[in-house]
Amino acid sequence: MANVGMSGPVAPGPETKPAATAAQHTRLARGVLSNVDIATSTMANIAPAMSFYFGFGLVASTAGVPAPLTIIAAMVAIGLLGNTLTQFSRVHPSTGSFVTFIGKAFGPYLAVLMALVLSAGYITAVASVVGISGGWTSDILRVYLHIHIPWQILTFILVAIALAMIVRGAKVSTKAAAIFFSFEIGLMLIIAIALLIKHGGSLNLHPFDPGRLSGGFSGLSLGFPLAIYMFIGWENSAALAEECEDPRVGIGKAILWSILLLGGAYILFAYTTVISFGEHVGLLNAAQPVPFVAAAKTVSGLLAFLAYIAGFTSIFGTLISAANSQARIIFNSGREGLLPSWVARVTTETRTPYAAFIVYLGIALGLTYIFGWSQPPVLYFGEIGTMGTILVIVTYLMTNLALPVYFRRHHPDLFNPIKHLLLPLLGAFAVGYPLYELIKPGQPKPFSEYPLIAVGVIVAAGIWAAIVNARDRTLGERVGSIVADAD
Repeated sequence: MANVGMSGPVAPGPETKPAATAAQHTRLARGVLSNVDIATSTMANIAPAMSFYFGFGLVASTAGVPAPLTIIAAMVAIGLLGNTLTQFSRVHPSTGSFVTFIGKAFGPYLAVLMALVLSAGYITAVASVVGISGGWTSDILRVYLHIHIPWQILTFILVAIALAMIVRGAKVSTKAAAIFFSFEIGLMLIIAIALLIKHGGSLNLHPFDPGRLSGGFSGLSLGFPLAIYMFIGWENSAALAEECEDPRVGIGKAILWSILLLGGAYILFAYTTVISFGEHVGLLNAAQPVPFVAAAKTVSGLLAFLAYIAGFTSIFGTLISAANSQARIIFNSGREGLLPSWVARVTTETRTPYAAFIVYLGIALGLTYIFGWSQPPVLYFGEIGTMGTILVIVTYLMTNLALPVYFRRHHPDLFNPIKHLLLPLLGAFAVGYPLYELIKPGQPKPFSEYPLIAVGVIVAAGIWAAIVNARDRTLGERVGSIVADAD
């Protein structure tokens, strides 16, 4: 990379303010993203086609015909989390996102700990996208062109292309993600409308009838963690704060509209899928892993092909947008001294955090080859994605608990008992339940091993946090010191 600048954070001297030194050398390109760019990047990160394709069949298997109700419940829960991130971003927009907000509330020790936990969670979760990118592309080539290329090769090629795109700059890569997202959601809407037309004589409100839930409330609750997983990526905009033209307003709008628009789309897709299978959930489950594509095939081969293409654009779009956002949290943690400083290196021309991108995608690719090489990509997607989700949900939980502490400590004049206490506590409860479902005893392997792995990551992060804090007593001054729209 000829245009890569190797400058990173400089260790502060006795008369140097740490935050100013870091900001001088590693600020990102300011104000290059519009509010629309931020919103479309967030929706691309959620990846409605990919998330719905591989998640809804399992949700329907637990809830039965009224599976859309599970999605509505998850949408409300994510909305509560959205309030938390919006409130933080209005007063302290930061590329550090969750890590900054937790650190400002609870201090540098937890900031370092959560920087590692969240980074591990994001990298592990995106490894599922890395694996399925090659797997899905391999299926398209095999089914429609009769070309057989191992998914492992295609995965490497797609990751390399994604890395090349995001290193070119936030503006270029977010535009590309927006194009992929627009194509994806447009194709899915066309398919949903075609399914509604075909099954027009069977339309009813049974999918919204709580009395038809399999096993009552337990049927809804069992699928709730899976429905929450379908929304992961909603927080994308917060880490793009430094490059957003109006982060205090734009981030909140991106979060709100992403949740509302894609939540509504999920409800539509869920309804059409259930109706397409004649409300026979057993048939829908037999169509796994992708019942939506199976439903499209019942209309026409062309519609099924469009569904496959929508899946590809969704997967590749989220690979770009997730790396763009989540790697920036790693970058910011290096810039502030929570992680090794070399991960904060940026390119000279576009001011993009190339080192964090390489770490993020490189480790995800390594995980995929080590643990997913001999597995079907769809199976690997569900397993590794679940492991990453546990660590991400831990971060969601801590951020909700941090909001009331932060506002009482730093902005008592702005403290609102509804926005800053009641809603985040409800949000903590809303994510606490799916976290319990993911870690409770009695699950089959490998899922029974994931809680132990998560505890191991947290313990290791805690040890690293203790070492870093003991070595650098000025760390607390740097956590959250670089505000996105401040000089």
